[in-house]
Amino acid sequence: MKRRSFVKATLMTGSLAGIMPAALNAMKNKEKMTKQEFYELRVYSLKNEAQQKLVEDYYKNAAMPALNRLGSSNIGVFTEMKPTGQTKIYVIIPYSSANDFIKTQGRLDNDDVYKQAAAAYLGAPATEPAYDRIESSFLEAFSGIPRLVAPEKKQRIFELRRYESPSETAGKKKIEMFNTAGEMTIFKKAGLRPVFFGETIIGGLRPNLTYMLTYDDMAEHDKNWKTFGSDPDWKTLSSTPEYTDARLISRITATFLVPTDFSQL
Repeated sequence: MKRRSFVKATLMTGSLAGIMPAALNAMKNKEKMTKQEFYELRVYSLKNEAQQKLVEDYYKNAAMPALNRLGSSNIGVFTEMKPTGQTKIYVIIPYSSANDFIKTQGRLDNDDVYKQAAAAYLGAPATEPAYDRIESSFLEAFSGIPRLVAPEKKQRIFELRRYESPSETAGKKKIEMFNTAGEMTIFKKAGLRPVFFGETIIGGLRPNLTYMLTYDDMAEHDKNWKTFGSDPDWKTLSSTPEYTDARLISRITATFLVPTDFSQL
């Protein structure tokens, strides 16, 4: 009996030894997938086409490959769909953690392959700078969509929307409206396809949240927003006193973008 018990225990231990690593890895992968990531949103103001080419070449040949090596994927690089004058360039860079973001510049500074590929951009003289200015914001993903959703690679347009709030409390309430009150669910039901949602932690025009949607074309944009606006669940939610636009939003800015031919979004 003792021998049988010993053999049975040994077999069970051996089975567990085989199962546990796989189970732990599955748990870690699940945690990784549900952990909220962070985004840097950069907006380049440019004076001419030469600057546009220099910045685009920088991302295509230097920054994106280096950032991919460091673990950032699905980097989006966009130009304005209908620019007024010289287009701006919009860049969205995902990070797994705030610490990854903090350490990235130091890692790039020590990456000789990156520095060589980026030489024209990094070494542009003051008389012919690579860009006019960079505006940069740091965003934390919403718990309701903790990771960026890369759309199918095909011809499409993107809409970057920023909701400014009159106070930090109002901004948090608007985020609650998306995360737990049902607005994001209504978005998806109406065919509005989110790429990411983020709360601006550092950046201009705070408090605000910023998110990106994608469409096949403007006809789909118009159709889906009309569907959303007439949805009975949206009408109920948006008329709830604590969630009215008048209480939570002071300004909405929408910018339509097209991806560059090398954008990963």
